[in-house]
Amino acid sequence: MQTTDTTLSPVTDLAEPEWVFTEAWIDPMLSPPYLLLLLCNEAGHCQIHDPAEGYKAIFSSANYEEAQLWLSEDEYERVDGRLLAKEAFRE
Repeated sequence: MQTTDTTLSPVTDLAEPEWVFTEAWIDPMLSPPYLLLLLCNEAGHCQIHDPAEGYKAIFSSANYEEAQLWLSEDEYERVDGRLLAKEAFRE
C-alpha cells in the first residue's frame, strides 16, 4: 500500500519579512531590460534573485558591497529607489 505524506509545508510569515530592503537592477542593453532583485537582511547578508527563474537566488554575499560589485561587473544598473520592508508591510 502506498502512503502519502500530508504534512504541511512551513509557511513564511508574510507579516515579518526576512529582508530589510530590496532593490531592482536591470541590464539596460537588452530590450526589454533584464531584471534582477537584490534583497538584504538585518545582518547585512544579500541575495540576488532572478524573477525569470521563479525568483531563484542566483548569488549570495556577506554584504551589500559584494552584491553591488557582482551586479556592476555584469553591467547591471540600479533602478532609482529602494523598497524598505517596514514600508511595504505597514498595516
